[in-house]
Amino acid sequence: MLRPRAKPDPLHPSTRRELVGLLYTAFPQVAAITLTSVIGAVVLAAASGDPGYAAISLLIALTAGVRLLKLRRFPRGQALSDEAVIAWERAYGLCSSLFAVALGALSFRALQLGDGPGAWIAFGLAMSFCVGMVSRAAVRPWIVLLTGACLLAPIVVAGFMRPELPYRVGAAMLLFFWVTMREASRHLSTAFIERLDAKRALAHQAHHDFLTGLPNRAAFLAELDRLRDAANGFALVAVDLDRFKPVNDQCGHHAGDEVLRQVAGRLRTLTRAGGFPARLGGDEFMLLLPFGTPQAEADAAMLLARRAVASLAKPFDLDEFSVTIGASAGILLVDGGDARDGLSLVEQVDRALYAAKQAGGGRWAWASVADGPPNGPSDRRAA
Repeated sequence: MLRPRAKPDPLHPSTRRELVGLLYTAFPQVAAITLTSVIGAVVLAAASGDPGYAAISLLIALTAGVRLLKLRRFPRGQALSDEAVIAWERAYGLCSSLFAVALGALSFRALQLGDGPGAWIAFGLAMSFCVGMVSRAAVRPWIVLLTGACLLAPIVVAGFMRPELPYRVGAAMLLFFWVTMREASRHLSTAFIERLDAKRALAHQAHHDFLTGLPNRAAFLAELDRLRDAANGFALVAVDLDRFKPVNDQCGHHAGDEVLRQVAGRLRTLTRAGGFPARLGGDEFMLLLPFGTPQAEADAAMLLARRAVASLAKPFDLDEFSVTIGASAGILLVDGGDARDGLSLVEQVDRALYAAKQAGGGRWAWASVADGPPNGPSDRRAA
């Protein structure tokens, strides 16, 4: 049985996370409108003695309490999964819609009774809620659309039930008002999402290499500091291409750029299981490999370096020809909580890389023996 393909979500997860966070930042404003609505409904019930007003007052109070409680329980400052973010967004929409139904019922009851002052109070509360929803929840238009429908539907129905023409005209005008709310919220949401996307793009550019898309030096040093402060150790593998300059000189910089992009793709594949690749500049790359099992540190680090050297020794296919350049690597094991700064660690592993290149390239060397002969394919960690 064929199932319809799910419609892709146009929102980036980080953008949705920010938008949903904004929904839950207006507690004082929401508390004000809910408290005003409860007071207005209670006043109408007490003044008229109508049991319908009393029941609606209780419903407004209950839905207002649930809504405020949900706002208070939102886990601000915590890293939420994509599924949790969607669940919190739906919860906000549900709570707002239930409150809107209760508030719309207040206007419905006032129009049903022909209570002019009551209709005036209830309608004023409804419009205040509408304006607040557009200003607060416009970042998610579906919430404004659904909540507005839940609020205005009882009022429109009650208006058409009245025999007087002005009430029916007013009910029809509310339908146009709902359409206006819908378009205004969509416009505001689009503008806000574009601003967030631009902000995220700028942040990405600040921390990623424009040519290869890999994290740049700044992002690499930040990740290095994070791992250095962690309890477990990690491996730092420096990778440098052996014969890259002739590619630029003989084939042109466009060919060199294409080689660098392919190098980045191969290193990204090698670290897909949990490593962190970065381009520091030129033809120098760095790989970070966190350790979950300390006893396997040396073997895992050497395996990553060996695979990097082997992968980059394979030909790179360009438009009309292929080139073979090769690479060398330096390896450094770092214990968790190491007191050295990131630049010192980079300098140490660079010395190992330089030793490997001085020995002819196409091999790797341990930072602990950087001043001696590098280790080749039959590498053993020096004591």
